[in-house]
Amino acid sequence: MRQWTVDAFASAPFTGNPACVVEPFDQWPSDAWMQALARENNQAETAFLLRTGDPTRFGLRWFTPGMEVDLCGHATLASAHVLLAELGLEAAAVTFDSRSGPLIVYRAAGGYEMDFPADPPRRTATPEGLVEALGVAPVEVWAGRYLVAVLADAAAVRAVSPDIRALATLQGEAGEIGQVIVCALTDGADDVDVVDRFFAPGCGVDEDPATGSAHCILGPLYADKLGRTTVRFRQVFPGRGGDIETGTRGDRVLLRGQAVTMIESRLRV
Repeated sequence: MRQWTVDAFASAPFTGNPACVVEPFDQWPSDAWMQALARENNQAETAFLLRTGDPTRFGLRWFTPGMEVDLCGHATLASAHVLLAELGLEAAAVTFDSRSGPLIVYRAAGGYEMDFPADPPRRTATPEGLVEALGVAPVEVWAGRYLVAVLADAAAVRAVSPDIRALATLQGEAGEIGQVIVCALTDGADDVDVVDRFFAPGCGVDEDPATGSAHCILGPLYADKLGRTTVRFRQVFPGRGGDIETGTRGDRVLLRGQAVTMIESRLRV
């Protein structure tokens, strides 16, 4: 059985967010086996695919080293890339059945476009302990699946050095505990509109390099702030990071990016 490591939301090697994608199964392995392999891979997510009667439709599940998760953008992008670029699937799009409903990934000029559920956040009070955990005071706090801390400027986002153990205990009005986005508008000199970072100790990932699910929240938030549907983001994980463009369409958000295959390997178990 083969497995690929793919840098997602990346236009070049050693950027974006690595995900492992396992060759499609005819039936799901046990949850314990999938969790053990994800722990062995030790990437933010390992993606598992299930064949269906439709050659362009697959079941999809995602595991971090610590748990199964409901939504993962970069490993979905990586899965589509493996099917379309590595396994030679001749299709304009592939559909994944997931815990978050059907997710469609289209071939697009220079990369891929993913159709995901939007998660428009609501403005909320600053949760107790957030300022101390981040080491900086947000100018706004929003809550969707994750907490969103809007900082004063892009330099503040790049400089954040949070107390990860303290962040792991925070939730506020967000849907999930210990998962916090920090973000800010750029000053106009950058080739993107917004820079952001995502800390997720609540699901076993101290900081994620490029996160599709986070941009299901950020896309609608900044579409409203900027008054336009298309927003360009750069997730500025130190030493890597990735570029994600969003297009907000009502209750859906389009996530656009590229992917690069880094490793093809063979599992012996």
